[in-house]
Amino acid sequence: MANTPQAKKRARQNQRRYAINKARRSRIRTFLRKVEEAIASGDAEAAKAALRAAQPELMRGVTKGVLHKNTAARKMSRLAARVKALSQA
Repeated sequence: MANTPQAKKRARQNQRRYAINKARRSRIRTFLRKVEEAIASGDAEAAKAALRAAQPELMRGVTKGVLHKNTAARKMSRLAARVKALSQA
């Protein structure tokens, strides 16, 4: 356990950051799940709308340090390809 005042403060800060980051990750996953569900249902318009809503959420995760830039880009690319394939089929 932390003994010095500085270590105790860092432990408190880490707890707060953990809670905030956990909420952000959960929110991002919710948006991604909505896209997945729209793709699974076969509704191209709903999938496009869900993807448009998910994109800024993913990028916000990058700027806040929750996700790595390339991870978010990879997820967006794969989802966009699946939505595009759905709308063409």
